Amino acid sequence: MTETSASRPASTILLLRDSAAREVEVFMMVRHHQIEFNSGALVFPGGSVDAGDKEIVARSDLYSGGEGLSEADRGFRIAAIRETFEESGILLARSKATGTPVDARRAGEIADGHRVALNEHKINFLDVLAENGLQLALDTLVPYAHWITPEGMPKRFDTWFFLAAAPPDQLGAHDGRESTDSIWVSPREAVEGGESGRFKLPFPTTRNLIRLAKQPNVNAALEHARGLSIVTVMPVMTKTETGRQLRIPREAGYDGEVFEVGAVG
Repeated sequence: MTETSASRPASTILLLRDSAAREVEVFMMVRHHQIEFNSGALVFPGGSVDAGDKEIVARSDLYSGGEGLSEADRGFRIAAIRETFEESGILLARSKATGTPVDARRAGEIADGHRVALNEHKINFLDVLAENGLQLALDTLVPYAHWITPEGMPKRFDTWFFLAAAPPDQLGAHDGRESTDSIWVSPREAVEGGESGRFKLPFPTTRNLIRLAKQPNVNAALEHARGLSIVTVMPVMTKTETGRQLRIPREAGYDGEVFEVGAVG
């Protein structure tokens, strides 16, 4: 019997933009093959909530739009924005002095000056924000889903998924460390790539892409997310004669309850 590990708080952002093809596009990255968790998979930027994120929670001058949120909720959002900046260079923040969103040029300057050192843990995100007069824009994130890794897995995460409109002209680029490639892709194309073998997609990623693909544009996707009643999903895995099944709550809104996720090798 596999010993169940505790789940680690984590968060991820589905960064959205409208495309010329009149489809929503989402920013995704290919995780490095030497990464322990989901190696080689096409994923959204994100990661674990860390001690530095909790330090920022205690500094209300370093973020805006956190009114009405619990400390834990603010931590999830801060981690999501930090991880997204570290992994993609896209920064969801405002000038503390003016309240205006950080534009692409300024985000690029901050990324060029700090991103490598952040990823090498030589500096912390709190200092980057303070030194550059920034406030994280917590209100740009809309909760979209809440998934917890199934019991019995050696590495488990308690993950919040957020939607956010990508800041204008912030195109993003993978870091070359945790991720080896990055693309803007329509949810439809990403799901088709998962089915054809072009992409390796984790199960929660696939389900959220399928749901997102129903929305015609960024505004519609954000409005849909604001109206969601989010149901926590912790899949239950069972083995069958032909493979494995995952059972999730039907009321979570993923067009089903039982999903086939792989044949027996």
